[in-house]
Amino acid sequence: MVKLTLKDGSVKEVESGMSAAEAIKGIGMGLYKAACSVKINGEVKDIRTIIDSDCEFEVLTFDDIDGKKTFWHTASHILAQAVKRLYPETLLAIGPAIDNGFYYDFDRETPFTTEEFEKIEAEMRKIVKEGLELEQFELPPDEAIKYLEDKGEIYKVELCREHSDKGEPISFYKQGEFTDLCAGPHLMTTAPVKAFKLTSCTGAYWRGSEKNKMLSRIYATAFPKASELQEYLDRLEEAKKRDHRKLGKELGIFALMDEGPGFPFFLPKGMILKNTLIDYWREVHTRAGYQEISTPMMMNRALWERSGHWDHYKDNMYTTVIDETDFAIKPMNCPGGLLVYKTQLHSYRDLPLRMGELGLVHRHELSGALHGLMRVRCFTQDDAHIFMTKEQIKDEIKGVVALIDEVYSLFGFKYHVELSTRPEDSMGSDEDWEIATNSLKDALEEIGLDFVINEGDGAFYGPKIDFHLEDSLGRTWQCGTIQLDFQLPERFELEYTGADGDKHRPVMIHRVVFGSIERFIGILIEHFAGAFPLWLAPEQVKIIPVSDKQLDYAENLLSRLQKAHIRASIDDRSEKMGYKIRQAQLEKIPYMLVVGDKEMEEGTVSVRSRKDGDIGKMSVDELVSKLIMEIESKVR
Repeated sequence: MVKLTLKDGSVKEVESGMSAAEAIKGIGMGLYKAACSVKINGEVKDIRTIIDSDCEFEVLTFDDIDGKKTFWHTASHILAQAVKRLYPETLLAIGPAIDNGFYYDFDRETPFTTEEFEKIEAEMRKIVKEGLELEQFELPPDEAIKYLEDKGEIYKVELCREHSDKGEPISFYKQGEFTDLCAGPHLMTTAPVKAFKLTSCTGAYWRGSEKNKMLSRIYATAFPKASELQEYLDRLEEAKKRDHRKLGKELGIFALMDEGPGFPFFLPKGMILKNTLIDYWREVHTRAGYQEISTPMMMNRALWERSGHWDHYKDNMYTTVIDETDFAIKPMNCPGGLLVYKTQLHSYRDLPLRMGELGLVHRHELSGALHGLMRVRCFTQDDAHIFMTKEQIKDEIKGVVALIDEVYSLFGFKYHVELSTRPEDSMGSDEDWEIATNSLKDALEEIGLDFVINEGDGAFYGPKIDFHLEDSLGRTWQCGTIQLDFQLPERFELEYTGADGDKHRPVMIHRVVFGSIERFIGILIEHFAGAFPLWLAPEQVKIIPVSDKQLDYAENLLSRLQKAHIRASIDDRSEKMGYKIRQAQLEKIPYMLVVGDKEMEEGTVSVRSRKDGDIGKMSVDELVSKLIMEIESKVR
């Protein structure tokens, strides 16, 4: 017998050699029907896995992220099987689970059409109804390669050859007549995939390289229930309406032009929005004890070699030659911050030293990866670097977490946290990485903040805490990050004089809150659907005179508002009042002030709120006080 320690702390004994699926049945049939995969000692496994020793055992359902991925992975095989049934000549590439669904890449002469989508979905429904069992089997590398070569699946052969170097058996999954090269995990049968939808088809280069053939990628999603699928599709439709590229253009916030692909142009209203965010950033950082600095946009190769970026990040950097010396435009601000630290001598009394920078950075992104403000080639990174002693690490991390929480809460964002550990391409000793990782972990545990481990996704110089915020549609975005770094202070020979009079090496934190101001603006546009809260709105008030007779009164009102630093304008077009109000609503302006003869005589305004509709008449003084109070309190 072996002992399974369940998530709730209870212990269940099962026979050694039993599969995870059989163990779950013993726990409860309801749980077995919902099970997608399992975690054994923290590692996601197929429910076919044999249990032969005591372990921590967690059943993953569709409610768990890893359970969803298993569900969607099986759905991708159903998609591929349907395509092969309908179009046998089509070659298979890869079909992973992704955020909110899955995709599969196919090699065929022409892209899939809407009519073909309908046929594929119909065939997928047949496969689900057949309730095909998924059977895993393994072949020695040479047999696996021959098996795939006989099928003519050239892309699978390439993948198989890469794994054959290890000499380990190659894993396959079979469902009915369909077999795919796959490590799993998967559902037991196709039957649970009740509701699905093919959402789009795009081109995608094999292995993401422009040197390779362009394949047809079908994106899709799937759910256990039709009602869950419909909720998702409704959110997807709402997301299209909120697309920041569409709203950004309609609201005059930013423009994307062929003359600068990946380099956004901010329009006047966009600059107001951007500068308002920057003003807020400066406000919270001043309160938190940060000093602001600015470092050069371009520095020489020797600096980037010293920082490690030339070896680890060069492919993403823009470079040039000046006076026969290689230079690079900075892809991040940290090396400049290190040089600023070295401009003065420091003692332990100066630490922690918190320095913030709004630095414009440039990164070479592939054209196919560019997406509005979400993925650009230049952006303003709201960096800060904190230099401290080892004893100060926990308190500083707590301070950064509190600052990030304050900012995200202001915008109404929920968030979850991931701790990312050492990647394969990294620098530094095992000891330093262990100390750094444990420092972050201990701080999070001491704060009481729940987090998940993201193995191997740290920066090349240190582990990091990532903040994934959730917007009003339930989508998540990775923005804030805290990275602990023992390596760069060593490389740049940073020092401070300790209380003992000796020289010591400081520890460094890299952290951002917005991440990229441009990307954060894109997220805010979609989060608020362009209807920004009053304090953030590029235009806060629209004055709407009923006729030209009220223009002088409207001008005086505008002057009063502008003196109070309220962003306002007059709609003096020769249009009907109803049309002007509708136009202001389309422009997402928080307040509309209607002024007619009566308002002019009384010295009042009729106030219409974007959120609350008609809220009646007010004196000008009362209105200004109301707006100032709402702006200063940053009400959402």
